Amino acid sequence: MRAAALGLIAGLIAGLALAFGGFSEFLIVLVFGAIGLVVGKVVDGDLDITRYVGGDRRRSRR
Repeated sequence: MRAAALGLIAGLIAGLALAFGGFSEFLIVLVFGAIGLVVGKVVDGDLDITRYVGGDRRRSRR
């Protein structure tokens, strides 16, 4: 199973563990699922976030 799928499942489980209830809890689970999906895509290498986390520090600054 790919890391993106595992991340999505982990995020959904964490969201379900955090909240049981109505519409606002559904939104919490949806947010956790999206976070898990993004983390999984980063781990798989499908999403490059070095631009946003300062990964371009190797360039020489003149």
